[in-house]
Amino acid sequence: MNNPSEMNGFYHLNWLQRIGFGSGDLAQNLIFQVTCMYLLFFYTDIYGLDATDVSLMFLIGNIANVIWDPVVGTLVDKSNPKLGKYRAYLVFVGIPLTGFSILCFYDGFAPSLLYAYFTYIGMTLLYTFINVPYGALNSSLTRDTNEITVLTSVRMFMANCGGLAVGSGLPLLIAFFAVSEGDALPKDPHAWLITMSIYGVVGLLLLFFCFSQCKERVVMDAKESEDVKVSDLVTEFVRNRPLRVIAFFFITAFSMMSIGNAAGAYFMNSNLHGTPAQLSTFMGLGSIPAFIFMPLVPAIKRAIGKKNMFYAFLGVAIVGMAILYFVAKMDHPSMILIYIAQFIKSTGVIVATGYMWALVPEVISFGEYTSGKRIAGIVNALTGLFFKAGMTIGSVVAPFVLNYVHYNKDSINQTPLAQEGILWLVCVIPAALLLLAMFIISKYELTDEKIDEINRAIEMKNQQN
Repeated sequence: MNNPSEMNGFYHLNWLQRIGFGSGDLAQNLIFQVTCMYLLFFYTDIYGLDATDVSLMFLIGNIANVIWDPVVGTLVDKSNPKLGKYRAYLVFVGIPLTGFSILCFYDGFAPSLLYAYFTYIGMTLLYTFINVPYGALNSSLTRDTNEITVLTSVRMFMANCGGLAVGSGLPLLIAFFAVSEGDALPKDPHAWLITMSIYGVVGLLLLFFCFSQCKERVVMDAKESEDVKVSDLVTEFVRNRPLRVIAFFFITAFSMMSIGNAAGAYFMNSNLHGTPAQLSTFMGLGSIPAFIFMPLVPAIKRAIGKKNMFYAFLGVAIVGMAILYFVAKMDHPSMILIYIAQFIKSTGVIVATGYMWALVPEVISFGEYTSGKRIAGIVNALTGLFFKAGMTIGSVVAPFVLNYVHYNKDSINQTPLAQEGILWLVCVIPAALLLLAMFIISKYELTDEKIDEINRAIEMKNQQN
């Protein structure tokens, strides 16, 4: 006999389904986090592009995505593929995404700016075509708030497995395949291409696994899908206040992450003159706290509430950044203290930015409650826009600062000004953005009780129709 709550859309998933869903974010991190963390370094120090040219290319690519995101969101909501409304794209788009991500790290046409533009923008547009339906997939599995919290915890746990594999594993793999040695991040282009090919193929297999384990049960019917249009994106943004709040939170959070991630390799190479193993450890500590704290998120949220959890962990991240800054300024920085500071910073960042994805199904339900349309694809297209806006800011700021402080890719010993600029990218600017994020999230008004009330009202209305 069916559980009555499940009949009303409040489905409970088994652990294989939860892990299957989370494997989709693991896959995307294996593919996309490589570009977030290391593509700027690859372009400037291996492919041979000027940092200013890379900054402009990143800006143009993200502007293209501002146009592309609403198109994808509308298409996803209007379409009903036989393989699944949202999960079908994991298969259809996963293959070309993998191909383009590998081509981004091919230097056979270096230093052709045209080739870099073609592969980078192609990769980002395809990533959107995976990320938008994958984000909508979360809200299609269940309405249950606690289940969504668990799903988000599993998702971010596995996403950080991908982050660890990229941040910690990539330098070691590149060093393993590289012919030359001596840098924390070797500059052998052949080793970079082999490494990205491995990450891309593994990511593709994980997308297939995610597809196989997800069952969509809370979606618009075909008749409602026909009425979806691009203008719904603007309408939803205007009338959905909680969506606007998380819009600015996403922009701020992803700006912070983009700037900090892009600067990590420069920080270890130029400020600390580290080894591949030290870079691996430093970048890996950007993900390791997830394995400790993400499983605890449901209990922490129940104990102190949603907003207090954000405040606490954003504050922890700022403390970690402050410690990292002052330790790095020492005449002989202790790597142990550097690692401790990185762990503290990452703990705060991972929990706060990880749990923010659980807010997306909430604003989808709020929009459905106020408008009658469950436009999950369009809402995730909007969050994609916020994500891209943040990434755009980050992708412009990092190369701009490097250029401003006269970073020299051919110099082993950077000037004090260049080293200070890198420290600002790693610590100071991200900390300022986190303070702004704390103010923004204070304006979010949807409590768990309110969301449960909204979802019950929606299901009651659906049963009456």
